[in-house]
Amino acid sequence: MKFKDILTNKTDYFSIGQEITSRKFYLSIPVSNCLVDYEEYYEIPKACFDQYLEKPDSALEFVEQCRIQQMDHLLMIKPGSDRGTAC
Repeated sequence: MKFKDILTNKTDYFSIGQEITSRKFYLSIPVSNCLVDYEEYYEIPKACFDQYLEKPDSALEFVEQCRIQQMDHLLMIKPGSDRGTAC
């Protein structure tokens, strides 16, 4: 998978963009485990992508749900056994 960030919110630590091959839209958050820092990618509909692009603050509730692992069913890449925690 190849992810292309369109907007990065450096204050609230999330990005939105599009996966190039599948053309699916995503919101990503940084996570960290004992070995590495990485991003988790959550699939979002085009309507949410457009809304978050126009008003990034409108994504904050969804971002928080991702951080506390309530949106795992939307993960584009399932985590391994040493899953990180949100940064």
